[in-house]
Amino acid sequence: MAQLLDQNGNPLVIAAVAEPQTSKIALLQNRFIESSLSKLTPDRAARIRADADQGNIMALHELFDDMMTDAHIACEFGKRKGAISGLDWEIVAPRDADKREEENREWVEGILREVVDNFEDVLEALMDATGHGFAGVEMEWVRQNGEYLPRFYARPQSWFQMTQDRARLTLMDGSADGAALTPGGWILHQPGLPKTGYLARMGLAQGLIWPFIYKHYALGDFAEFLECYGLPIILGKYYQNASEAEKSSLMRAVTQLGHDARAIMPKEMELEIEKVTGAGDGEPHLKMIDWSERSASKLILGQVLSSEAKATGMGSGVADLHDAVRRDILKSDARKLAATLTRDLVFPLLVFNGRITAADRCPRFVFDLGESEDFKLYAETLPILAAGGAKISVAWVHEKLRIPMAAEDEELFGQVAPAGEEFVVGLNGRGAARRAPTSPAPIVALKSEPPATIAAQDGIDALVAAETEDWQPLLDPMLAPLQAALDEAAANNETAAEFIARLPALLEKMDATGLADKLTHAAFIARLAGLANQPLDQD
Repeated sequence: MAQLLDQNGNPLVIAAVAEPQTSKIALLQNRFIESSLSKLTPDRAARIRADADQGNIMALHELFDDMMTDAHIACEFGKRKGAISGLDWEIVAPRDADKREEENREWVEGILREVVDNFEDVLEALMDATGHGFAGVEMEWVRQNGEYLPRFYARPQSWFQMTQDRARLTLMDGSADGAALTPGGWILHQPGLPKTGYLARMGLAQGLIWPFIYKHYALGDFAEFLECYGLPIILGKYYQNASEAEKSSLMRAVTQLGHDARAIMPKEMELEIEKVTGAGDGEPHLKMIDWSERSASKLILGQVLSSEAKATGMGSGVADLHDAVRRDILKSDARKLAATLTRDLVFPLLVFNGRITAADRCPRFVFDLGESEDFKLYAETLPILAAGGAKISVAWVHEKLRIPMAAEDEELFGQVAPAGEEFVVGLNGRGAARRAPTSPAPIVALKSEPPATIAAQDGIDALVAAETEDWQPLLDPMLAPLQAALDEAAANNETAAEFIARLPALLEKMDATGLADKLTHAAFIARLAGLANQPLDQD
């Protein structure tokens, strides 16, 4: 049997992924989460960034995990990740798929929708790559009912390292280059193609570090300002030759007076209480916090309007523009994530279950990024365009309105019929009601009748068409006097009021005898056919 390979030419072996790769690396089992916030300063942040550029990425990813405790950053990333999990998706067969390939598509979609319960959690875990630059979900393949199915485990970015040439991600195992990821055992999502050596700069983490630091410095200063503002300033005065013990005693008295409103001190010492009269609203601190949060929103979502509740004064145009930016980012995220899922999930799923052997005929994971159009607008404009000669594809209309095409054996959307009747639509598109042979249903399906029955149902239409096909000669005696009057009025430069005043006199000249005879003849034939309860025939 030929060796099965992944898209990179690495062998796929089911025995190698029967248990998680990380369970065999002792170093990872003893790792604990360490917070970086207590020691974070601008100097240390600069060192973390420099170390990441040199290949030591662990501190950068631990810091970013700490940054996700910030309410604003967590909220904005939650919006971006939630937008992906809210999209519908499907598995698409390769072009010109045969029966076997279509079966593979249906099988994969059934597994991911019905068997894998936490697939939405997998999508959100992979979206961590937006901030970190990559996200790894480990897969353990277990056999159930004769099929190999994956179990998913999201792994922290601090478990990974870069090779010495800074070209690839590996698992930390104590060696210089780390342990290569087992083929078929990981979904490794990287939202972009990094330049060699610049993998650590792929995510948004480095761009968010400075707004995060500035915000929390400003927030700490603002908290101290709120704690102290409004309190009276207490001054303790000691005499010139006071000892250190006496000075300490005075300081304790000042402190106790500020907290407890009671204190003791030597008689020779003095206290003065100065009232605070200046204004203080903390505006400089709040402006720094606002700048930091707006910078984070722009970096994560490409705009700030969705995180603010303020009027723009520019109408809905700004809101539409901001929404379009978010939509563009969503489309980009979805396309990149779909490519990763096709490569690292759909393909191994089919290979391990013996359904395909090559990636070129693998079905693709695709997010539904289409938007349904305005139904009312299309309902009003499409009939007008079609009547004007536009050749509009039915498939195109279904695609625009996001309405699936009905299969040949499916009932079509019906109409409400009167009691005891059902609507039948012929091939010419016209509807006619007929008495139902059995008990009526309130809503019935639209059906296509064979050509032999169409003549019976559309006889009146055919009769009217035959009787009035020479309508122009019948109308000429009626319209000729009117046309002559219009020409005369134009030649004499008559006003509209003068022309209207002449209209009653034209009625005597308009001959409707031919048209009346034709309509009378048609009504007589229709009457006879109805009495005879047989198909209408103009002959």
